[in-house]
Amino acid sequence: MRRFYSLLCLLCMAGAVCAAEHADLIIRARYVVTMDAQQRLIPQGAVAIRGTRIAGVGTQADIAERFDAPNVLDEPDALLAPGFIDTHTHAPMSLFRAIADDMRLQAWLRDFIFPAESRNVSPEFVRWGTRLACLEMVLAGITTYTDMYYFEDSEAEAAKEAGVRAVLGQTIIGFPAPDYKTWQEALAGTERFIQKYRGDELIVPAVAPHAIYTTPDNALTAAHKLAVKYGVPLTIHLAETKKERDDALAQRHMTPTQVLEKLGLLDGTVIAAHAVWEDDHDLEILKQHGTGVAHCPSSNMKLASGVARVTAMLKMGIHVGLGNDGFAGSNDSADLIREMDIAAKLQKVTLMDPTVIPAEQALEMATIGGARVLGMEKEIGSLEEGKRADVISISLAHPDTVPLYNVYSDIGYALDAGDVQDVFINGRQIVKGRQVLTLNKDEIYHQAEQYKQQIQSSLKQ
Repeated sequence: MRRFYSLLCLLCMAGAVCAAEHADLIIRARYVVTMDAQQRLIPQGAVAIRGTRIAGVGTQADIAERFDAPNVLDEPDALLAPGFIDTHTHAPMSLFRAIADDMRLQAWLRDFIFPAESRNVSPEFVRWGTRLACLEMVLAGITTYTDMYYFEDSEAEAAKEAGVRAVLGQTIIGFPAPDYKTWQEALAGTERFIQKYRGDELIVPAVAPHAIYTTPDNALTAAHKLAVKYGVPLTIHLAETKKERDDALAQRHMTPTQVLEKLGLLDGTVIAAHAVWEDDHDLEILKQHGTGVAHCPSSNMKLASGVARVTAMLKMGIHVGLGNDGFAGSNDSADLIREMDIAAKLQKVTLMDPTVIPAEQALEMATIGGARVLGMEKEIGSLEEGKRADVISISLAHPDTVPLYNVYSDIGYALDAGDVQDVFINGRQIVKGRQVLTLNKDEIYHQAEQYKQQIQSSLKQ
């Protein structure tokens, strides 16, 4: 019997017995940018997809020898990369884009956003705002986004309809919100939301206490208790502005990060959005608790919030991802390639050191680094066998990629969202040749115009 198996193995090695593995699709491209632990860059590479998972990654020759697939997509003038991961946004606020700009965060919130939300935000508003945001995000190569907003049930339905992976945080806030009038009601609604979407292939439910200055301490601790109970992420705005830090020091004699630590909020998967005003002790706290940071460079610049200490965070081993922070006031775009470029250059000029945050590290923040922030690095963030098939292709058929010396530099400093060609999420093609297959663009644009008129009218009240 042993001789039989030895002969069988020899025949398999010779290709005489073993049939090729089945794959549903093979995508071939000029390069495959894996973002795996070795950061393999594979010229003339290919990715094999079976169902919702990546079945194999390698050279085109290796994948052709190993797999047989009924569908093959050839992209000789493109590269394949993991889908981008946005670690902090407010997707439905796409309907508020450019409603108010060029002002400080507190004035923007108090005078425009909170009034506009109270008069306009509804389940249908969230549904259409999410559709508009998803339309823009998938065209920018974003396959996973992390949200904090209201009526998350409606947002989950719209995101699933679009085929987009989303970590959706139901907002817990200390004053009447569009969906719940008390934080206790919001917490109960959050638990129902978690129960409904636990285990979903695309939706990861989360708890989203807004910030220490808008959410009472007992609401913060209750929100954290709920997140721990169900093992879901908690996302919160943290140390975004100097005023937030100054107020915390004046009123509590602690920094915002020290407040969260004292309240016990940093245990578990916690996503700290912004983390701009952090001293050395604060960063040690974040490192000790394994807290991930969602870095939003465009937002921090536009609102003059400050420059986050990203270089120091990364040197300390703190997980850092990128976020666009929504589409109204704080940012006006879902272009995460642009966020890579800004994140890298902002650190260079602030520290007067061109060597910090090289292009590879900026891309890491937008992919596997973002996955680590979300606690999802075993599922997404790199092109590796067994992971979710979240794959994007980016065209190299443009003057800004000729001649091509360094793929990472081209992605980080030369390309933009308009170069994204095809997008696959969970093995399903969402974008084909820059055409979104899951959303009705014309209908979304029409509804957005209707909401524009409604919002403008409401602000005159």
